[in-house]
Amino acid sequence: MQAALAQIDIQALQASWQAFDTMANLRPIRSEMEYDRMVALMNSLLELAGDDEDHPLSGLLELVGDLVSRYEKEHLAIEPASPHDALRFLMQARGIKQNDLSAIVPQSNLSSILAGKRKISATMAGKLGKFFGISPAIFVPT
Repeated sequence: MQAALAQIDIQALQASWQAFDTMANLRPIRSEMEYDRMVALMNSLLELAGDDEDHPLSGLLELVGDLVSRYEKEHLAIEPASPHDALRFLMQARGIKQNDLSAIVPQSNLSSILAGKRKISATMAGKLGKFFGISPAIFVPT
């Protein structure tokens, strides 16, 4: 490890870092304002480099993306919804009434599911997933 460090010109690195840091201010994100700035940088890099892994800025894009992802996992994580809450949300969002699902779920079962008193079976999850055009995994408890 010492041999690898000896090959790095620390003084040149420091001068380059200071110039780069003045422009990018690349460091762990600790506030929403820093997060917003880093997301803007990431979006600019995405527009320029896109999916081109050989682009000169692809390494910087990866680093910025990692910083944004770490902040989002720590501060913006969304707890998964229970299967019955997910079903209720989808019904409300799409204006679907209980009787609209009667071909998939009997009315009494649906009422119990929405109340959290009954679980959604794997078969029913498959049918609901197909009906809503989403993965049936949404209706399976985690």
